[in-house]
Amino acid sequence: MRMFKFLMFFAVLMSLSGLQAQMVVDRIAAIVGNEIILESDLQTMLSQYGFQNRVDVFRDPVLRKKLSTEFLQRMIDDKVLLIKADEDTIKADDDRVDQYLEQQINMFIQQANGSVETLEKYYGMPLAKIRKEMRKQISGRMRVETLRQVNFGSVTASRREVEKFFQEYADSLPNQQEQVDISHILMQVTPSEEAAKTAFEKIEALRERVVNGEDFASVARQFSEDPSAKSNSGNLGFVSRGDLVKEFEEVAFNMEEGKISEPVQTQFGFHIIQLLERQGERINVRHILIQLQPTEADEQRTVQALQEIREKILSGEAAFEDMALEYSDDPNVQTDKGHLGLFATDNFQVQAFATTVEDMQPGEISQPFRTDFGYHILMLNDRISARTLSLQNDWQQIEQYALEYKRNQEFQKWLKELRAEIPIDVKIEI
Repeated sequence: MRMFKFLMFFAVLMSLSGLQAQMVVDRIAAIVGNEIILESDLQTMLSQYGFQNRVDVFRDPVLRKKLSTEFLQRMIDDKVLLIKADEDTIKADDDRVDQYLEQQINMFIQQANGSVETLEKYYGMPLAKIRKEMRKQISGRMRVETLRQVNFGSVTASRREVEKFFQEYADSLPNQQEQVDISHILMQVTPSEEAAKTAFEKIEALRERVVNGEDFASVARQFSEDPSAKSNSGNLGFVSRGDLVKEFEEVAFNMEEGKISEPVQTQFGFHIIQLLERQGERINVRHILIQLQPTEADEQRTVQALQEIREKILSGEAAFEDMALEYSDDPNVQTDKGHLGLFATDNFQVQAFATTVEDMQPGEISQPFRTDFGYHILMLNDRISARTLSLQNDWQQIEQYALEYKRNQEFQKWLKELRAEIPIDVKIEI
C-alpha cells in the first residue's frame, strides 16, 4: 500500500503544463533564480486538484484564491529545492521514474473511464506530452525526496524528545483508529498470446502498405488506434530521451531519417515508427499504433490464476509470501513479500481494499477483486481495535510522529534559509 499512497500523493500534486481550460494568455507567475513558473502551471495544478477532488475550483473564488496562494508557494519551494538538488548533483533513478510513471498514466486512464481520448481531451494535449510533463514532475519529486533524505534522514529523536513531544501534543494527536495488517498478491491483466498475434498481424500489414508506398500520414489517420492520430496523423513532434516509453525510444533514437521501423511492442500495443528529423539530442517522429488490450477472457484467466493461488495457500500447499514472490506484479514485492503493513480501516486510498477487508477475520484470504492496478487477493494478518494513543502501547507510532515533527521543523528552517539565498520574484497578484 505504500505504492498506492505514493501514487495518490503524486496525483494530487501533479502539474502538467499546457492545459487549455481556463486560460487565455500565458504569463510568468514567478521567477525563482533562473527558473520560471508559468501561470499555466498554476492553473493546471488547480485543475488537477479539481479533477482529483471532484470540485470546480474555478467557480469558487474563495477556494481558488486559497489554493492558488498555497500551490504557488509550494511550486516556488519545489523550484528552490530542485536548484539545490542540481548543485548537489542529485539525480532520479530512471527505471524507478519510468515504473511510477506507467502506474500513474494507467491510473489516470482508468479515472478517465479507460479512455485515452478522454484523458487527452481533459488535459488538452496528446498522451505523449502528458507523459513528458508527468515524467518531469515525478523525476523532480523524487530528486527532492532524495535531497531531503540526504540532509535529514540521519536526524533522530531521543526518548526524552519523544516523551516531551507526546506531553505537548497528546491532545492534538489522532486516536488510534481500528487498524488492519494486510498482505496482498497483485496480478495485472495481460493480453493472451492470441490477442498479441492478432495485433501483430495488423501492424505488420500496415507496415507493408507504408513500405510499399502508401502515405504514412494517411494510413495513420485511417488505421492507427492512437486517438490523437486523427488530428496529428501520428506525428509526435520533437521529443527528447525520457519523453516516451523506453522500448519506443530505444528504436526511435537509433533510426535513420526516413526509415520505417519493424513493429515495436510497448505496454500500449504494437507500433511502427518513422524518424522524420534529428536535431542534436531531439528527434521528430511519427508512429502508427495497434493497441494490445486485454479481453474479458484475459480477465477471467487472471481471476482463475489468483483463485488457484488462494487455494494452494489455504490448503497449506504453499506460503503466502512464497506465492507473492513468484506471482505478484507489485513492484515492491521483492522487498516486502506482499506485506503491505498496517492501515486504518477508514483511510484506505483504494476503496476496494476497505470494502474487501471490512468483514474479514484474521487469517482469511479474500476472493480476487479488481482495482485500477489489476486483480488482487488480500490476506488479513491482524485486526487492531480503536483506542487512545499511549506511550506504553504505541511507542513506535508516537516516536515516528515525534521524529517526523523534528525532521520537518529542521527541514522548514533549512528551506527558509535556501529561499533567502535564491532570488524569488512573484509576478502575479492572486
